[in-house]
Amino acid sequence: MSFTATLLIFCCISLSSASLGSDSLPKAKDVTWTSLNFKSILRWGPKPSNYSYTVEFSRVGSDRQRNPHCIRSLDTMCDLTNDLKDLKAFYTADVLSEHLPGSGSDLVELPFTQSRKFCPYSDTLIGKPEFTISLDENKTVMIHIRDQLTALHKDGKPLTIRDVFRGDLKYKISYNKAGSTGKKEKIVDGDEVVMSELDKGQSYCFSIAAYIPSRKGDRRQGKWSLFQCSPAGGRSLIEEYGLLTVSTAVLVVVTVLVIVVILTVACCCRRTQKGKQVDDSEVTAHV
Repeated sequence: MSFTATLLIFCCISLSSASLGSDSLPKAKDVTWTSLNFKSILRWGPKPSNYSYTVEFSRVGSDRQRNPHCIRSLDTMCDLTNDLKDLKAFYTADVLSEHLPGSGSDLVELPFTQSRKFCPYSDTLIGKPEFTISLDENKTVMIHIRDQLTALHKDGKPLTIRDVFRGDLKYKISYNKAGSTGKKEKIVDGDEVVMSELDKGQSYCFSIAAYIPSRKGDRRQGKWSLFQCSPAGGRSLIEEYGLLTVSTAVLVVVTVLVIVVILTVACCCRRTQKGKQVDDSEVTAHV
């Protein structure tokens, strides 16, 4: 056998052995980021049977790091919330397949699957906001929005989405008259909103979502809240029907009452007069 043939066979055997060694551990599949209010978790599958997973992550262009809770783990998720400290940076993560400790196998090249790029500031989904509705002394609708808490902390205190986004945080308000299907929208900066453009005394229904204009596409808007409706406002009769209509109705009622009183008095007087006539006739007949 020639030297060339021997070398070729040796290379094929080496490649085959390396392939078998690598393929003996399945790669992670469906590696995805899920993030809600900056609670950022890496997920994948399938559930391991006789092997484990290790997660390595890094900011793009930086050295790789490991979370101690995600080394040779049997889980299919890794919480990296506290590891992604630069919220505006882009990160990637590799999910490596490894033999269990003490298995006696130590692959040089571990099979792995890499995630897409992820930026917490741009990609985390903002949840449904909570809000309340009130009427001021002028019966104008007031909306009070509560900034949601995030999974992030500073000095032991949780940060709100306004603490993170600051002036970049807006709210989108969708509203319509109660019983109507025609909806309108407005974007506001703050969390105390005066809805002065609404018809006073009418009930309106509202839904609110966080809005980040600096983001791209469908990431700009968070989840819509549940609908809430304002009270009707207790409009006075004059506001509801007009001064002329109310005055006319009052005049009619007063007139009817006066007529009823006059008729009642007349009937009483007539009965009294008849009673006297009967008494006089009885006295005359007795005499």
